[in-house]
Order: sequence, then structure tokens, then C-alpha cells
Amino acid sequence: MTSIDDLIPFARPYDVTALRACGADELARYAADPERHWYRRRACIEALVGRVPEQHAPALLDVLRNREETAELRVALLDLLADRAEILPWLRHPERSQDGQYGLCQAYLKARGVLGDRTATAELATLAANPSWRWRAFGEAGLDALADRRGLATVLADLGDARPEDRLARDRLRHRAGQDVTDSLADPDRTVAHQAHTLVADPERLRTLLASDPPVEAALWAVCALHRLTGDSAEARAWDRRLGSPRVEVPGLPEEMRLAIVHEYAARCERDTDPRWRVEALRTDPPEPAEVEGRLRRVTEALEAAGIDFDPPVSAHEDNGVGEGSYHVIRLDGDSLFVSTLGPFAGGTDTDDTPARRVLERAGFRWVDEATRSTVVTGFCVYYFGERGPLKVDTLLFYWQD
Repeated sequence: MTSIDDLIPFARPYDVTALRACGADELARYAADPERHWYRRRACIEALVGRVPEQHAPALLDVLRNREETAELRVALLDLLADRAEILPWLRHPERSQDGQYGLCQAYLKARGVLGDRTATAELATLAANPSWRWRAFGEAGLDALADRRGLATVLADLGDARPEDRLARDRLRHRAGQDVTDSLADPDRTVAHQAHTLVADPERLRTLLASDPPVEAALWAVCALHRLTGDSAEARAWDRRLGSPRVEVPGLPEEMRLAIVHEYAARCERDTDPRWRVEALRTDPPEPAEVEGRLRRVTEALEAAGIDFDPPVSAHEDNGVGEGSYHVIRLDGDSLFVSTLGPFAGGTDTDDTPARRVLERAGFRWVDEATRSTVVTGFCVYYFGERGPLKVDTLLFYWQD
């Protein structure tokens, strides 16, 4: 007979169907055994969903309450045992909010939602508004379960609409129930309006809104939503022209760099980004695709012709040993030269008055000088090492992320 250990190899996917074929008693005993490895115990917990033997529930609850147990194991148990009302007082205890194990505070909140705890509504809405999808998923699942258990109208009344977080939660729940959220395109909070533009599903409602002379940002969100639904760039551009093609002016940002930045990051910019940038990406044609190797060859040939010693180019990944980026580095004597993959843009780490600058400018490259490097691209929010705000030109052209 195949043992549980054999069914759950380390560092490899396991056969969930085969594991579920094991007896519930055997799985429950294994999951509660502190001598077993947590990874295998968690797999047993996942295989127990919907069939927890009542005689083993106390032992599994003890594992859940044991702060010495691994966080991943306790989170899995919360999903398994979330239908047990007796854990609600424990979940509500103030100590739960102080649990520092990774992901547990979020899992506690979700479990309270599953158990129908209306006192968790505001906290769940806050969690569901988190910019990180990992934590947002806990809040959304808790709110969904709460609405299913207590009724949509009750949860919406509990939420109110005072905070952007509350309005985010309301709109997502309304949409889940089949209601239209087009009105939220005019919400003063960009996070709320951004979510609404991802949820609306009726192109005709959007066209009606656009024809009614709405506020500029609401109209821009409607253009983005319409393009998402239809894929019709010509229609999006026509509405943009009707709106006067509004854009965010950034003094000191050359148009060539602006175009490269918009088309590199618009599809993955953060939700607080000004919708003018999003529509600008729809109405403009992207730069010609870069032939990176050819561009680097032009750089090295120009440096060689000028008699400048240098090391071979390395990618941002190679230079940092990890991650990905939008540039290559060329080490010079006492300086580093950065060549962007977004366009014919180059810069250095020393001063702007260098032989390398003059050589590359003669070779057709645009030198990103200090004034341009330090320019902040207003309203264009891109994720960068945990931050989600506007970045400088230097960071966007020569971007690296671990």
C-alpha cells in the first residue's frame, strides 16, 4: 500500500486525487502530527476539504491555535475549519491582529467573513483594497463569503460609502451580483474609478456616458473601458479627439522619451495612474521595435572608433545577478555607461560632460542628462521595489526590478 509520504514528494507537485483517495482518519491523524513535516501536513489538510472526521476536529483546532506551528499550515487549517462557529470568538480576540506570522492576520479576517462576522466588514474592505493581489485576495474572498451568508443588501449597508475602500468593496460586490457600476467611473478616487473601468461590461452604456459630456476623467476611464471591451482603437481615438486629447504635461520630458515610456509601462501601470496616460497609449503609435543587439553594436563600434576602453555590455540582469531590467551596462574607465532598451537613450554615472557622451551623440543616441534624469513623470505610477508612485525618467528608462 502506498504511504502518505510516498504520495507527497518534496519540491514536486503531488497527485491531489490520489491523496484524496486516502481515508479521512489517516489524513487527519497525519495532519495533526507535529512530528511530520509541515509541507506534507498541509497537503493532507487540503485533501481533507469537506470531510473532516469529527473526532479529529479538536486535534486540528489545537494545531490551528498553536503559534509554534508553521504559518502555511495554520492558513490551510483556517480554510478547512472555517465553517466551525466555535472558532469565531478566538478569531475576534485582539491577539489575532498581533500575530506576526506571514499571512495569518489576513487569513483570520477572511475566516471571519466566511463565518458571517459583520464586525469584520470594514477591515475586510480595507484588506480588499490592498494594492498587493496576494493580500487583496483574502479580503475579497472574505467579503464574498460574508455577502453570501448575510445578504448583499446587509453588507452594502454595513460598508457605507465614506471611504474609497468601502466604495471599492461595494462596486465589486454589486458587479458580482450582476449590477452595473458605470456610475463609479466618475468617482473622485482614481482607485475606485480604475476598478470600475475593469468591471463595466456594456459598451452602449459607455457610449451613452461619453455622449453626455461627463467630467474629463470619467470620460477617459470610459474610453479605456470601451477599448477593453471592443478592442476598437479607431473608436477610442475618435472619442479621444472629441475630448480634446487631454494629456499630462511634464516639462523637461522629451517627446521621444515620453512615447517610449508610455508604451513600455501603460499596460502595467498602477491603478492610481492618471487616465490621461492610459488614453495617450491608445491614441499614439508605439515606437519601432528596438533591435537591441544592433543598438549595442553601434555603441561599442562608436566607442572603439573613439579609442575609449570599455568592458563588453552586460544586461541589467547580469549586472545585478538577479531580476530583469530595461538597460545594458558598459563599464568604462572610472564610469559606467547605461544604454536603454526602450530607445536610443544613454546615460552615465559620472558627469554629463564626458567623451562617451559626445561619441554616442554623434552615433545618433540621445544622452539622458542630469536635468532629464531627475524629471518626475507626473501621475504615471509604476511599481518599483514596493512603491507604486510616479518615478523619475532615469528609473523608467533604466529600470531594474529584483
